Amino acid sequence: MSALEAIRAFSDSLDRMYAGMRGDMDMNTTDLAALRMLIIREQHGEVVKPNDLATHLAISTASTTKLLDRLTAAGYLVRKPHPHDRRARIVALTDEARVTFRRHFGERLQRMRDAADAYTDEELRAIVRFLADIERAMLPA
Repeated sequence: MSALEAIRAFSDSLDRMYAGMRGDMDMNTTDLAALRMLIIREQHGEVVKPNDLATHLAISTASTTKLLDRLTAAGYLVRKPHPHDRRARIVALTDEARVTFRRHFGERLQRMRDAADAYTDEELRAIVRFLADIERAMLPA
């Protein structure tokens, strides 16, 4: 199998996994993508403003407001004052969102970690570099 065929197969497996999670969590694609983005940003210690979500998801500000209202009503996120800019607001995950996401994704994540354990640090660095290059290649020109 070529590297590009492996990427397509991996992408298909991600699509199936996220489809299953959407069904299990009873949420649409955009809502799940928003939660994933918030989790990743939180892991990096970054705050997320509503506009960041709109840009990441390529949706309008009106759609972003509706998304935030849905996820807030479902108990997955809260709107809070920005820690450094009193005029701005941020969105943050609730403990419920973290627990729910871990419940649906935790086992898969552990299996991915187990698979990565079979590779040396040098091999993983090469894989990371390759995936970063592919990610950049997929961005609009």
